[in-house]
Amino acid sequence: MALRAVLVGFGHALPERVVENADFEAPIDIHGTTVSLETNDAWIKSRTGIERRHIAAEGQHTSDLATDAALAALKDAGVEAESIDAIIVATSTPDLTFPSAATMVQNKLGMTGGFAFDIQAVCAGFAFAMANANALIVSGQVKRALVIGAETFSRIMDWTDRGTCVLFGDGAGAVVLEAQDQSGTASDRGILATELNSDGRYKDILYVDGGVSTNSTGALRMQGKEVFRHAVEKLAGSAKTSLQDAGLTTDDIDWIVPHQANLRILKSTADKLSVPMDQVVVTVQDHGNTSAASIPLALSVARADGRLKDGQVVVTGAIGGGLAWGSVVFRL
Repeated sequence: MALRAVLVGFGHALPERVVENADFEAPIDIHGTTVSLETNDAWIKSRTGIERRHIAAEGQHTSDLATDAALAALKDAGVEAESIDAIIVATSTPDLTFPSAATMVQNKLGMTGGFAFDIQAVCAGFAFAMANANALIVSGQVKRALVIGAETFSRIMDWTDRGTCVLFGDGAGAVVLEAQDQSGTASDRGILATELNSDGRYKDILYVDGGVSTNSTGALRMQGKEVFRHAVEKLAGSAKTSLQDAGLTTDDIDWIVPHQANLRILKSTADKLSVPMDQVVVTVQDHGNTSAASIPLALSVARADGRLKDGQVVVTGAIGGGLAWGSVVFRL
């Protein structure tokens, strides 16, 4: 017998405002800034696969989206917030420097017990959060965990840089993990393997050029071609390693739910894994890159529309600034 962290609830939240690619063809107001870009729908779609993204309203913060996603996941799982032992929020855009967004979610859910903390691994944050939650559960420290990815990346964009600002959107996704006794084999439900990596030598290809200790807010900077090159190689490699650790092969994959950064990255990674695109959950067209929120958001959407079913093997993987990357293999 073995304890497994089983995914029992899914939820997501998106801001009401939707900005279509075509909206950038004329001046548009975003967070009080008039954005004027020399771009169009065809240019954005052909290079990224993105068609639209959601933008947080004024006064709508990361913890608000995280809380809404959490409430949806709790409802889906059929459990109360007070039954949660740990909340982990993956985000690079918290409301405040401190306290953590996770403690804000804890308060908004009306919880007075358990513990809560944030994880910052940029777009790979959800994979890192899942690995941490899994470790807490299999060690017996936690019986039920709420893992959330939430971002308001629209607030760290350079809205004069058409190469980056059109790529990102805001949103949140959440899952409820529950400790369950399983057989300890690859046929178990729950998380079967996690694989995490980072390499700080590549910091300068994706970063925000400001922060607390530099006394500036900063904006996102990215070398797109370099990020693409690393993404495909590292995502496929991590997925293969985690599958091996789980005692599975690529033939066992029912679904890949990757970080939704760029449609070309998704296609290239699937090709390296020899998995057809009809087994890849793709939501990037509707949400853009929502960083740490993209995987749980995609999981929730695919679960809600019936694609993800109990018993299926799912592989998730993401890469973000750091560079940091990783993957999680689980059976629903």
